[in-house]
Amino acid sequence: MDSSAASAAAAAAAAAPVVLVTNDDGIDAPGLRFLVGQLVAARRYRVLVCAPDTDRSGVSHSITWRPALRCKRVDIDGATAFAASGISGKLFDGLVVSGINVGNNCGCHVIYSGTVGGAREAFLYGIPSLAMVASQSSVNDLKVAAEVVMPLINTVMAEIKNGTYPQGSFLNIDIPTDAAHHKGYKITKQGRYMARIGWEQTVYKKPAVESYQTANMDVDSEKDSEVDTSSENDLLFKRVLVRRSYDEEEGDDIDHKCLVDGYITVTPLGALSHAEADVIPYYKACLSRLYDLSSSSL
Repeated sequence: MDSSAASAAAAAAAAAPVVLVTNDDGIDAPGLRFLVGQLVAARRYRVLVCAPDTDRSGVSHSITWRPALRCKRVDIDGATAFAASGISGKLFDGLVVSGINVGNNCGCHVIYSGTVGGAREAFLYGIPSLAMVASQSSVNDLKVAAEVVMPLINTVMAEIKNGTYPQGSFLNIDIPTDAAHHKGYKITKQGRYMARIGWEQTVYKKPAVESYQTANMDVDSEKDSEVDTSSENDLLFKRVLVRRSYDEEEGDDIDHKCLVDGYITVTPLGALSHAEADVIPYYKACLSRLYDLSSSSL
């Protein structure tokens, strides 16, 4: 390639729409790598990656406060990539895609999810964003998940370019287990599904617990390690799954129900958590009674 052709190619790459990929599973998570590969192969976008240097699953909106933010360049073919000790703030204008991570972010899981937290953080800074997770049974299935979400990413990018993409929400996308035979995309509502976590006493400093990267996947389980002998007064506990909660919910458009049914669920989310409207009159009445009680005690 001569210098003029190289310059033209560089100019075209610089002018391409920007997609920044992040996650909470870490820079080496297979879901992120497969998604970046699909975006690079599309030859339509300038692909940036900024992801945690280690697994930060479940951190939601945890921010870097006291220590300096550390960034290190990482080699990913076709992309400009950095591993970081934390992410916060407006980095660029474009589209943020957080994922693809393993598990599901239906119902109450969006509160804890670092995947959703990454997308919501971008949304708070006025940047269009998508959060993506896949209920996969193998690492290889994540590659299929990355393939099936590309039409959605391409559509969102086209809407952004045309100035028709709405600014009042971001999207939470859950991909079903059999992604290759999904039933299609479906707009859903956030339900109340929740996997409830408990704690069980252990003697190990590093107990074997499922990470968000390996939950429900056919990989070798981590073994308990490092028996704690430092102090007889210390009590150690490991995280365990107590039960899965499925509240009865009306309608055929609830996120977890549709995901189990085989749909790729697309749930619009906002920045705020509003209480149910019917409780507002009750609390107004409570405050009124509180004032009356305070007055009568004078």
